[in-house]
Amino acid sequence: MIDAATIHQCADPGVRPAIVEKFIRAAGAPDPLAVTVRTGNRVILVKPSKTPDDAMELVRRYVGQAMVRVGVTQYPAGLGVTDLSELKPDLVDTCANIRMGTALFGKVYRIVTKWYGAQVDEAFGDAVDAWKTGYFDGKYVFDEPDPGSLPARKGASDAGEKPVDENAAARPASSPDNGTPQEPDNPNKAGIRIDLTGIGVSKPK
Repeated sequence: MIDAATIHQCADPGVRPAIVEKFIRAAGAPDPLAVTVRTGNRVILVKPSKTPDDAMELVRRYVGQAMVRVGVTQYPAGLGVTDLSELKPDLVDTCANIRMGTALFGKVYRIVTKWYGAQVDEAFGDAVDAWKTGYFDGKYVFDEPDPGSLPARKGASDAGEKPVDENAAARPASSPDNGTPQEPDNPNKAGIRIDLTGIGVSKPK
């Protein structure tokens, strides 16, 4: 398990520690070498990594043709990658992974919270769903611009924070408009493709 001191030391300073801890508990993995590979709604069973080199070999094998999540924050390994040489061992370094993952989740959380108009429990839950699927309100959330700041917490009494209208709109789907959760058509925007024919897959437990 990752201790709280490491999380606080390594997390992006733009995200409140309480949000960071909730995020890692909800969406992360206790093993810094954890690699999760999904294609469509299936999980490809991969051998657990024993070393950073093992983990990076798995990442390089599947990035570009499946959704690959890695490390403590289950960071989307192929995000923005167009060549395997761009994949760095930082992905499986505990502190670096927490730093990258919390910075990216911070953007996702701000996008979702802005949609709600306030910091509410529903916003955090939808942000976690968006992190896992890659989609929020029908858009590929990792490519969306960062709104830059959070609205006030609902019901906050601090100076400068205003309570938000209770009549919030219905929650958006964390997937495209057809209502069916999907992975991005081009996983993590990578251009690499590998034939998966013959590879055994199984449904998530």
